[in-house]
Amino acid sequence: MNPSRNRTPLFLAGLIAALGLGAGAGAAAYAVLSDESTTVVRQVTVADSEPAATADGLSISTIHQRSYKAVVEITAVATQFSGSQAAQGSGFVYDEAGHIVTNQHVVEGASSISVRFWDGSTRTARLLGTDPSTDLAVIDVNAPASFLEPLRLGDSSGVDVGAGVVAMGSPFGLEGTVTSGIVSALHRQMTAPNNFTINDSIQTDAAINHGNSGGPLLDQQGRVIGVNAQIESESGGSDGVGFAIPSNTVRSIVSQLIATGEAEHAYLGVEMIGVEDGVAITDVRSGTPAEKAGLREAAGTRTVDGQQVPSGGDVIVELDGAPISSSAELQSAVDARQPGDSISLTILRNGQQRTLEVTLGTRPERVP
Repeated sequence: MNPSRNRTPLFLAGLIAALGLGAGAGAAAYAVLSDESTTVVRQVTVADSEPAATADGLSISTIHQRSYKAVVEITAVATQFSGSQAAQGSGFVYDEAGHIVTNQHVVEGASSISVRFWDGSTRTARLLGTDPSTDLAVIDVNAPASFLEPLRLGDSSGVDVGAGVVAMGSPFGLEGTVTSGIVSALHRQMTAPNNFTINDSIQTDAAINHGNSGGPLLDQQGRVIGVNAQIESESGGSDGVGFAIPSNTVRSIVSQLIATGEAEHAYLGVEMIGVEDGVAITDVRSGTPAEKAGLREAAGTRTVDGQQVPSGGDVIVELDGAPISSSAELQSAVDARQPGDSISLTILRNGQQRTLEVTLGTRPERVP
């Protein structure tokens, strides 16, 4: 929904290996969509969320001892005309029913999925559901109860910059790897595999490499505050920074994937950029709720303080009476709604304020 800018490559933290003649290897790179961020990533009972850890946290060794049995290595094999290709990533036990959370890009297109547990044993898993808009997936495995000790989800909205974190997973297939660092920034934006934006991502300097995809980012009490997904680096390795999908997004999406196998997202259908007054509409997609409601895109540009900004179109300043000052705020507000919900947008058009009623649609599989 936001205009892209040229940046250092952002890599998915998955590891892909060729298994057959002609099968390509490597990790895909995605452009970042952000107008403001300085970077760019069955019904069961699940533990309630808890506040983020305080400075009086557990030692890294204790966090590892309490968590390592819940962290798994995932191998997903996709059969292609030129041979087979295996993607290797990480995941963690979500509940006692055998649901395991990982990244969508780890299991995308897989014809078979296997899970390697802490003791080296491997079990076949089935794909329960994926959501490319948040790069999350749930797989299901039949395993003894002793292997299904779920990690507890924390509350990512309570995380502070500078808080200690621990990343666990299988970088380069080295299962049981633990790295540590801090939360180096919050409210970053990652580009999902289908080119939509993942808001409120957590940035960390804990070493994250290819194969860490889908593994947990833990706070100082051993609670999951994010799912490791991407790295930004000149080399594609851990000499850069890592990004994790926030746990509050994980909680919302995973519950839908377990219940129905898919997740729905509300959709407005615009591209936008933050300006002084609010959020300027730079493109209105054809056939979208935005077009049906009569939103107008910019017709040109003007120079403000030496910068080119959109002109001649609508600027959104409020949604349901709440001020909107950035594209991230607008997207978060839309994400909090459901398809079919009606919202009220206050806009500036030709210097005059007016209100439009919009019925939100369902986000398409990919950015149009």
